[in-house]
Amino acid sequence: MKMSIKQKVLGAAAGVALALSSSASTFDPTYEASVLSRFDPTAVLLGYQKDWIADEAPLKIGEKSRRTGLTWAEACDASLCASAARGQGGTNHFYVGSNKEMAREFIDAAAMWAKVFNKAAGEIQEELFIDDGQEGKEILTFCIYFASGFKIQALSSNPANLRGMQGNVTIDEAAFHEKLAEVLKAALALTMWGAKIRLISTHNGTDNLFNTLINDSRAGKKDYSVHRITLDDACADGLYKRICQVRGKEWSQAAEDEWKAGLIKATATEEDAQEEYYCVPKNGGGAYISRGLRERAAILDAPVLRFTGSTLFNQASEHARKGEMQEWLEQELEPVLKNLPVNLRHALGEDFARSGDLTVFAPITVEENTKRTVPFLVELKNVPFKQQEQALYYICDRLPRRDGIYLDARGNGQYLAEQARYKYGAEVVEVMLSVAFYRENMPRFKALFEDDEILLPKHEDVITDLGQIQIYRGVPGIDDSRTTGSDGNKRHGDSAVAIFLGILASKADITRYELHTIKAEQDEQHRKFFGTAADNNRFEDRPHQDLRGKGIRL
Repeated sequence: MKMSIKQKVLGAAAGVALALSSSASTFDPTYEASVLSRFDPTAVLLGYQKDWIADEAPLKIGEKSRRTGLTWAEACDASLCASAARGQGGTNHFYVGSNKEMAREFIDAAAMWAKVFNKAAGEIQEELFIDDGQEGKEILTFCIYFASGFKIQALSSNPANLRGMQGNVTIDEAAFHEKLAEVLKAALALTMWGAKIRLISTHNGTDNLFNTLINDSRAGKKDYSVHRITLDDACADGLYKRICQVRGKEWSQAAEDEWKAGLIKATATEEDAQEEYYCVPKNGGGAYISRGLRERAAILDAPVLRFTGSTLFNQASEHARKGEMQEWLEQELEPVLKNLPVNLRHALGEDFARSGDLTVFAPITVEENTKRTVPFLVELKNVPFKQQEQALYYICDRLPRRDGIYLDARGNGQYLAEQARYKYGAEVVEVMLSVAFYRENMPRFKALFEDDEILLPKHEDVITDLGQIQIYRGVPGIDDSRTTGSDGNKRHGDSAVAIFLGILASKADITRYELHTIKAEQDEQHRKFFGTAADNNRFEDRPHQDLRGKGIRL
């Protein structure tokens, strides 16, 4: 009969009072026995540790604070499984840590639990393991063999070492493995024959695969069972009381509060404290804007409109290309442009590419409460210069109360920016993106996300593009790497640059020239105003024609 959950947990509690015999463990058996004998035999494992062992999900993640003893509880579970007969759920258990010291600590803990449970197990053995990924290099590993015929073995983090194995796998401090994706890929193959995978770790940044797996699991995209154990959660289940018991100190709430405050104070930054002790991943992996902030902003049901220039399109005559582009603009773009609020200011940002990457147009709506929203995005792939110019003018001519256009003027983009400046005058800013430009302006862009002052289309490609803003030598900028979009095209943070420039355009101090027609009614007030756009935006109750640029309004 397979070992039940209750049998596991109660068996762990019942075995506490058993004396420990000597072993190769680095633990002092006499001291460990004396420590364990102080505890209530039904309460050796803390609540969250019991919950972890009791969860028999095939895929399980432990998202935890530092030093909460979750790996210690995992060693307990490993000993129970490896010591059981095959018909009772027994199996091998493989531990994959990031260094030799972690491996030894886990094997020590597993050996201790085997002694506590009075399970027949051999001494800890040191074995030479041939690491296929290191050109046949011999790696020292630790192993415990049980009378059941199963074993607990520590392996290196080389993914190839799991191939050909069968048994449960624990990947400890998963977020800090250099090749987590490859290790997990190799481990998941073992589940075909009923093995279970456990990932245990503190966080290591928002863009780490460990955090992605957690988010996907909570979103229902993955089937991992997620256990979240913060420092407060652990203390609520008695962690600090246990520390006091082990150290022979008297517990008090004041002492516990002081202990926690000391841990937080000792960390370098508040972000570090939140990540180390409260399961809040910080801005990691070099990403300038955390994924959490990006996802919080990307909530709009707004379209991302895409046009890809085929080979036939690019080889067609100018007249034919113009006609096809015009038809697409009228069918796809005109409806969303007509839905823009005519009483609100608008601006535009653009990131240019002729081939390879994308040209993206990002209009910005300035809401009455000064928040910025992106009502839609236009993406052009492999489109000739003239048709990009055609699309730009179509959008700009239809943006209500438009008073800012920032265009990417690097490389080939300089042509489009120059033509737009001829058409729209000083309202167009030809931006030469550089390290200095990013250093000066990116902090304002990031602040919008932190202050919930920006709303974006809810689209994974947009979120990913913004993640391409990376910190390099202390300065944010677009990372050189490419990602693959949902449409299969390569992306290089294209929409991120367009939105960034659109935001800057919406915040630029550009005054709008306006001519208000004067009606003949008796009660008509003649208005003449001077000042910035912000001073004059309230006077929008009359039909008018706009002439925009920098300067004063007459």
